Amino acid sequence: VWWDTGFPLSVEDITAGVPRDFMLEQNYPNPFNPSTKISFVIPDDGFVKMKLYNVLGQEVATLVNTSLISGSYVVDFNGAHLSSGIYVYKLEVNGTVESKKMVLAK
Repeated sequence: VWWDTGFPLSVEDITAGVPRDFMLEQNYPNPFNPSTKISFVIPDDGFVKMKLYNVLGQEVATLVNTSLISGSYVVDFNGAHLSSGIYVYKLEVNGTVESKKMVLAK
């Protein structure tokens, strides 16, 4: 279906080429209840681990634990089984590690 809105539109291809930089995005929405999305980009193929920890540093979930090719990915996480609070998600790929905080508000 196509209709003219009267405004010029531009579309940018974000999948062209290979990503150059490792990137872990802030989850969205944040705070969340009970589900959220976590986006990340890996520039090289590799084994990807993403784990979720509570504020005491205890592992509460494994979100990703597999080999992936370079590209952009989104993880859908449902925290319905967790209590309200601050959590840290950590992404490890080929020796590169990054982490971010997220808030579950029930």
